Amino acid sequence: MPSFSSFEAAAPELAAAVRARLTAHTHLTLATVRADGGPRISGTECRFEDGELWIGSMWQALKARDLQRDPRYALHSGSDDPPAWTGDAKIAGVVEEITDPDMILRLNGEAAQNGPSHLFRLEVTEASTVQVDEAAKLLIVEVWTPERGVRKMERM
Repeated sequence: MPSFSSFEAAAPELAAAVRARLTAHTHLTLATVRADGGPRISGTECRFEDGELWIGSMWQALKARDLQRDPRYALHSGSDDPPAWTGDAKIAGVVEEITDPDMILRLNGEAAQNGPSHLFRLEVTEASTVQVDEAAKLLIVEVWTPERGVRKMERM
């Protein structure tokens, strides 16, 4: 599975746009898979460190238990309300849970000092941005996958 840095190497312009949208807002939305197979939406924050994309979680939170059981995820950037909306970014893939205490402390920071916490590295199987053109007449979607590279679609 590709890391975020692999995505950046393969599609630098799209990766820069995805990163900018993911870091434009502190609060992001994470989709995980519940034990019964249904979707779960949770709030989360992310960070970029060492060429990787990371999320943390409070100890034994439902989203962490979901990811331990089924590592698939989808992450959606925060959005501004129209007319200030400039676009969204989405990433999907699988996570790897990191259990090294030093790494958890370094990347989860203050949260890890207050007790145990979870740390996940996000691997990327799909990344996309959605925006409108300057005239606000076309919806522009750019999608990257390791198999197909970058594709651009425009819709009226």
